[in-house]
Amino acid sequence: MKTYFKTVGRMFQKHIVRIISLFAIVFIAVGFVSGIGSSSEMINKSVTDYYKAQNVSDLIIKSTDGIFTSEQVEAVKQLYGEDNVQTGLSLDIETTENRSMRVYFIDIADFKINVPELIDGSKIENGDDAIFAYAERSDNVIKGYSVNDDVEIDLGDAFKLPFEYKLKVKIKGIVQSPLTFAKDGEPSYNNPEDAVIPDNIADIYKMDLLDNILYVSTDLSSMIPVGDIYVKLADRDLFDAFSDGYKTYVEEQKGIIYQMLGDGVRIITLNDNYSFKSIIASASKVRAIGDILMAIFLAVTILVVLSSMMRLMDEDRSQIACLKTLGYSSYSIVFRYILFSLVPLVLGGVAGYFVGLGLTWLIGNGVFNYSYVMPPVSTFVNPAYFFLSAFVIIGITVFAILFLGLRLTNDKPANLLRPKAPKSGKKVFLERIPFIWKKLSFKYKSSFRNVFRYKGRFFMMLISVAVSSGLVFAGLALLDMCLFSDFGSGAIVGIAVVVVIFAGLLTAVVINTLTTINISERNREIATLMVLGYTDNEVCGYIYREIYINTVIGILFGYPVGVGLATLIFKTIGFGTVGGVSWFMWLAVPFIVLAVTAVVTLLLRRKIVKTDMNASLKAIE
Repeated sequence: MKTYFKTVGRMFQKHIVRIISLFAIVFIAVGFVSGIGSSSEMINKSVTDYYKAQNVSDLIIKSTDGIFTSEQVEAVKQLYGEDNVQTGLSLDIETTENRSMRVYFIDIADFKINVPELIDGSKIENGDDAIFAYAERSDNVIKGYSVNDDVEIDLGDAFKLPFEYKLKVKIKGIVQSPLTFAKDGEPSYNNPEDAVIPDNIADIYKMDLLDNILYVSTDLSSMIPVGDIYVKLADRDLFDAFSDGYKTYVEEQKGIIYQMLGDGVRIITLNDNYSFKSIIASASKVRAIGDILMAIFLAVTILVVLSSMMRLMDEDRSQIACLKTLGYSSYSIVFRYILFSLVPLVLGGVAGYFVGLGLTWLIGNGVFNYSYVMPPVSTFVNPAYFFLSAFVIIGITVFAILFLGLRLTNDKPANLLRPKAPKSGKKVFLERIPFIWKKLSFKYKSSFRNVFRYKGRFFMMLISVAVSSGLVFAGLALLDMCLFSDFGSGAIVGIAVVVVIFAGLLTAVVINTLTTINISERNREIATLMVLGYTDNEVCGYIYREIYINTVIGILFGYPVGVGLATLIFKTIGFGTVGGVSWFMWLAVPFIVLAVTAVVTLLLRRKIVKTDMNASLKAIE
């Protein structure tokens, strides 16, 4: 056993670069899957907690003629409880074309429902001498006011009075209402009741939006009627907010209210509120994007991990033969490789958990802040996504090592001690095009022959680079549709940036891992070139040319992969087309992938030029 564990230790020492590569790719994949997979649930939970903490109304009942009788108000309070009902009046007063100012007349000193957060100024108390108001904080559409500003409100047209009546109020505080936390504009009541809120931000800005919101004290109650009733449903905690059960419950309550108050009311539910509806829709789109890309990330990761481990076992054929002759069983020999793979995979998975946690924090507190004044976000990683991604990678890898390893170790030691016969050279397709082939120099002819000579190595590199390039294109296409074409929201823009970054990182690790394996397999070949007098630059060029040929071919095949992914994403989230992607995004894909490849090849130059000629040439002996 002492000898056995010595061989295991030497394996770890010899292949430290391979261990780092395996760690890195699992680190990235598990981190991406855990973070993206958990983000939708995190946003939904945070918004639900906020809705409960601020006592956001489930129903806003508006009188179509602007006045509720005291009997109607009392009937609603009897049904839902006085503590769950608050009355007031809200008016949307047109200020300019497609812009209105909303004015709430409500008991500001005693908010029971839709409690705003005071972020500047001081609290308004009952009995203040002047007529004070709170103003909503400014955002992308709401202009906002400052503390101590004097504001004149034209109520003549709002109340359809036959004379001019202007109310002067002083801003005493700036607030953030839990009803209006979207930054891209809150639709006005002046829009038709059946108006559909578009995904395209440019079209949203064409709607009638609120450019200011004021909350005025109801010390004017003698002249201001009750036009709104805000209701917090007593049994809402029995359901998850925005769930199908909650929606059914709300619809039942709407039916009860219509029966009790008649048809002269308009009922606005939580799901009709633009801020809540928008953020939940954005979270759902993030989830949809993640569901598509998570599978791709895992597939590439598994492909590269398996390629690395299979080639490692193939490199160790002679050592496997020695262990067999010493009496070690096939299972004990294969267990060495399982142990070798488990160390970087498990460590990479654990580290990936923290990457996922950081990614959820970035999405909740950074990405979504582009479009929303975010409520407190409790970042977490859904264990299901973390364990699923980690177990899928580890499980498939262990099974493949066991299956293929046992098949390899069951061969006779004499066969394993003999190196595999080199594959015979064959004509490549370019040789059948004399016009091109005859113009290539010998070194390029040699590179093309080497690329296509080892078909397994070639297709592994081709598939990995093609899928990685496709991920880069899909991220860039989504970014282009959201950012440059004004589709979607800032949250989707942020997710597109995250996808591009992680796709770039995945591409870097994939190319680095496969190139490192390629170099380690060809130490004897590299040493032979050095013995023949090739300079460092010539030896590196010999290897680099093959890498770049593989990468360019992978990029070309990456375009149809990327088009397919982007099309699937656009159909899933409901906007954007591949045809609408800007031309420079198409050109950015090879630039990004080739730039990553250039960095990788430069980092691997030292590994090539430091090849030990004596050790490599005597390896077979």
